[in-house]
Amino acid sequence: MKRKVTKAIFPVAGLGTRFLPATKSVPKEIMTLVDRPLIQYAIDEARAAGITEFIFVTSRGKSALEDYFDHSPELEANLRKKGKDALLKELKKTNMDSGAIAYIRQHKALGLGHAVWCARRLVGDEPFAVILPDDVIAAEKPCLQQMVEAHAETGGNMVAAMEVPAEKTSSYGILDVKEDMGSHVSVGAMVEKPVAGTAPSNLAVIGRYILSPKIMHNLNEMKSGVGGEIQLTDAIAQEIKGEQNVFGYRFTGQRYDCGSKAGFLQATVAFGLAREDLQDELAEFLQASLSMRRAAQ
Repeated sequence: MKRKVTKAIFPVAGLGTRFLPATKSVPKEIMTLVDRPLIQYAIDEARAAGITEFIFVTSRGKSALEDYFDHSPELEANLRKKGKDALLKELKKTNMDSGAIAYIRQHKALGLGHAVWCARRLVGDEPFAVILPDDVIAAEKPCLQQMVEAHAETGGNMVAAMEVPAEKTSSYGILDVKEDMGSHVSVGAMVEKPVAGTAPSNLAVIGRYILSPKIMHNLNEMKSGVGGEIQLTDAIAQEIKGEQNVFGYRFTGQRYDCGSKAGFLQATVAFGLAREDLQDELAEFLQASLSMRRAAQ
């Protein structure tokens, strides 16, 4: 019997150096797309997929992240007094019930695999999800929900995957496809950031995973890999060699790499244009800006 996925790990210990100086005092995960921080998009996606236990792997300087999910009685009372019910409703979506969220410290930056391993005692012997907030995915049905539904059929381990240009494969974990079944593929091997021209495919792993508890055992025995870090990809690859139960899932949706400045700006524009209360004014501004730029050239 396949166990339901109810736990998710959010690795949020990174320093966000690509966004300095903003991230000197503000955790990158709190930076906002329109009017919601990156982490809220990740939490909403997890909730839609049936996740009820949220595990954050953090580091020093992330107190603002913890405060964000706390209740704010004075602010709620103020909005209620002024009759701002719509804002109050949105604010309450940021609240997390006591016991639903846990915080684990990663004391050394030893990679994604190490960050996931830090949560091993809270995961126990259950399958779990991993969500990287930097990867924001706009989809009619949230990406993790798509994966949970597919995982109910396949079991094992599942990674979100998408095709990327051949020249960019060296920036991703890449799947060597054993059998292509359309929406998902059976994985024959995984290569972390292959040297240019050596990638087995252009199917790249994106920041959504559903993993078996065996992955934690694999991580426990891992040595540092690419970049001197403990790679989650390597631990998953161990399952391919043994159980051969790793699947790549081609999700439906648009992924934005909000770990980069360009990707963050692209996501901001895309999400702004998707908002009925913003799209007309924003589209007019963008069109005018493009016209001015062309004229200047």
